[in-house]
Amino acid sequence: MKTIREYLKDNILLFDGAMGTYLATKDKALRNEVELSNLTHPEKILEIHKEYLEAGAMALTTNTFGANRQNYPESWGRIIDEGFNLASKAALESGAFVFADIGPIETEETENPAEEYRMIAERFLKNGAKHFIFETQSMSEGIIEAAEFIRSVDDQAFIIASFAVMPDGFTKDGEFASKLAKTIGSCPYIDAFGLNCMQDALHMKDLARTLRFGDKLLCLMPNAGYPTVLGRRVFYKGDPTFFARNVSELALCGARILGGCCGTTPEHIRLLKAALPAKAEISITVSQDEKQITDTVTSLFWDSLRDKKKKTIAVELDPPENASLEKFMDGARRLQKANVDAITVADCPIGRARMDSSLLSCKIRRELDIDVLPHLTCRDRNLNATKALLLGLYAERVRNVLLVTGDPVPSAQRDEVRSVYQFNSRKLSAFVDELGRQVLGGGFHIFGALNVNARNFDVQLKLAQQKIDNGMTGFLTQPVLSDSAMENLEKARKTLDAYILGGLIPIVSERNARYMDSVVNGMKVDPKIIEAYEGKDRAQSEILAEKFTVKIASEMADLVDGFYLVTPFSRISLMERIISQIQAL
Repeated sequence: MKTIREYLKDNILLFDGAMGTYLATKDKALRNEVELSNLTHPEKILEIHKEYLEAGAMALTTNTFGANRQNYPESWGRIIDEGFNLASKAALESGAFVFADIGPIETEETENPAEEYRMIAERFLKNGAKHFIFETQSMSEGIIEAAEFIRSVDDQAFIIASFAVMPDGFTKDGEFASKLAKTIGSCPYIDAFGLNCMQDALHMKDLARTLRFGDKLLCLMPNAGYPTVLGRRVFYKGDPTFFARNVSELALCGARILGGCCGTTPEHIRLLKAALPAKAEISITVSQDEKQITDTVTSLFWDSLRDKKKKTIAVELDPPENASLEKFMDGARRLQKANVDAITVADCPIGRARMDSSLLSCKIRRELDIDVLPHLTCRDRNLNATKALLLGLYAERVRNVLLVTGDPVPSAQRDEVRSVYQFNSRKLSAFVDELGRQVLGGGFHIFGALNVNARNFDVQLKLAQQKIDNGMTGFLTQPVLSDSAMENLEKARKTLDAYILGGLIPIVSERNARYMDSVVNGMKVDPKIIEAYEGKDRAQSEILAEKFTVKIASEMADLVDGFYLVTPFSRISLMERIISQIQAL
């Protein structure tokens, strides 16, 4: 019997179709218990395996896509054992290759995805598995380490790493296909780079032609089509004949391993088998890179940070709670006249809806021609919405963004207003950075938040370094209103290779000070500052606000590249006086 590598020298390897969606059409009651059906309804899983083999498949994936400790903490091992046994039993007479199917590990739920993958792979290896497919992955984290482990146990093991990528080239975690292809292409433990799910055959072909994946084989497994939602159920209406015709063209483009993902049935595979050429081309033709457009937009804010001739000043304005913009824009004009370098606009602070920070930033940039720094949170947008927003910002000559996780929606509203949180600020930074490289003529200068008031500041420094590794170039700190915050700022200066704008917020009353210290996340106010405001009226409090803010700015001046001032209660006159004094430092 030929090994899989010998087989692939002369043949296209045809996989089966989608176990999950096909099982759901045969038995609606099992659509949420696909992997568990290995234990509860093994005869149905065995029947489906045999249907795909009869349709012409020469590779079966075990029914173990979600078999991991996250989904099945008690039974994951038994599900893998029986899943491999059922696929092996079905393939015995035909000689088809059995692939251990390993789906994605959610990295937000584990600190060590590599260890999770390794445990799953080890279980398969004990069952005798020799072929592995890591499928529908959204990032490479943990996969290369797991592949190295598999090869250390069996140096002849055949491994495919396949990723679920949207038609415009990125995964749900914001990883771009081009970067994933390059990573897998340079890995000595993996035999094939693949794409599966998320796309039909036509879009998958267009994307595959842009990728470079070294000397790896190419594995493509598109969906039957795109999903349609009816009620609470998802349907794929892809015509099997249309699917087969288009997937067969993937073979002509150089894909040596083909199959089907969501919505594909034995009928799809039968017609694909009949449509396949006898032999695929040796390699896929890679499209030439499009000529990059040179970015001619200047960011004076960024230039000021780099030149270091003076301390850069960015001032935050809260967006209005209603549709009235007169007061907001008047404040922006006055800050411009005060010669600040940028205006930052918060994104629905404390989870309460306000006018959109990006739209406001575009208006400021267009009408005042001053640099802006819109805050973008992970709370309210998935990657599609984020990409669309970034393209619009770039077209409006916005070149600086502040990426933050975002305050959650207050708990009492969560049943009615839901947060998205598809990614964190580290993943979002990597996505924005790669978007600039892959799509835009230049890119964004990416900033993040640094909480110098955190109890365990070493954790914040670790997260900040991860953000830098993912493309961030600078940080705006939480306001410094205590000795401990100043000490943490000094530690950040010594640790982080990034621009730092020290946070300043004028306190305008005793009540304001106590509120920030007690209620506002990420704030800490020195008790001596709070006591200084006791019994003071508005005029006296504003004098104190100037005094404390300028004093703190003076103390942090040697630790920062600039200052990030937060405007309290739209008090622009107060900010003008403070800015004037800080500029004179």
